[in-house]
Amino acid sequence: MCACLGSAPEKVDSALSGSERSRVLGEVADINAAAAAGDSGALYAQQYLLDRIYQLYTKIPRQQSAEGSVVVYEIARLLETATAAAQDRLIEPGLLEEAPTEPREYLSWLKNTARNHRVYKHPYYHEFIRNTATESDLRNYVMQESVVDGRFDDLLAMMQVGTAGAAKMEIAANFWDEMGNGDHAQVHTHLFNKIYEVFDISEDELDRSLTATSLLNGNLAVMLCRHRSMYPEAVGFLGMTEWMAPDRFVQVVHAWERLGLPEVGITYHRLHITIDSQHAQGWFHNVVLPAAGSAHMRRAIARGILWRLNSSAAYLDERMPSVAS
Repeated sequence: MCACLGSAPEKVDSALSGSERSRVLGEVADINAAAAAGDSGALYAQQYLLDRIYQLYTKIPRQQSAEGSVVVYEIARLLETATAAAQDRLIEPGLLEEAPTEPREYLSWLKNTARNHRVYKHPYYHEFIRNTATESDLRNYVMQESVVDGRFDDLLAMMQVGTAGAAKMEIAANFWDEMGNGDHAQVHTHLFNKIYEVFDISEDELDRSLTATSLLNGNLAVMLCRHRSMYPEAVGFLGMTEWMAPDRFVQVVHAWERLGLPEVGITYHRLHITIDSQHAQGWFHNVVLPAAGSAHMRRAIARGILWRLNSSAAYLDERMPSVAS
């Protein structure tokens, strides 16, 4: 299927018509069912294919592209629906119903829910990365983190479409910071790419290195930011990403210094320790609070936050040496 993504949409739809279309959609459904049953290989296949489809919408093509294909859209919807259902199954029954209705109480509840989650101050960062990670471990860490950190500016650009008022201004301010406030040398994706130079990471190696849980985190971010119907979930997902980042990046900086790695490669993380703390507070007060008067928005924002917490936990659990070995 991935090979078809480099063909024109009408060619893909012509090749995958009639019984062939039914066969392909059936195989995707089988992959989704196997992933839901705990098959790790199926989970990787599911998230890998979804990632490749999302690249149609997030990268400028170098050749023909299947963007616009009806069949590819159908496949994406099957993958997205299964991915969303899997994340919803991880949410503790009744938890979303516990959220307070008063906006400031609701905001406090969101933060306390995160603090009480097992991913908060996860040992991957506070024990492994900080104290024992090797240069090779940090190299792998950077590659896995690329699915969100390496394109945060594009995620913000996608999610702001259709917003207005304080929320749009907050997202815009966040985006402009990501753009280095107009200084190309300070653009955050440019600074993040400096880490690839330190570790001599090629695009091909990066593509081959991503695990199922890494792909899942990246796919969730694109799914929520791309679809307007999932905007409130994106508010929760990205807001929690920024809220957790400073504490995590402190541990990464400590490890970088402990290993004596080149200073140019840690600029991105140093910068985000301060900036993400400011962004998170602005996000909570200018995006979350104004929306929290709506029952629909409260539930959806909390859903996005829990998706981020749970998917991050699965990803970090996988990274722990005892599990990885």
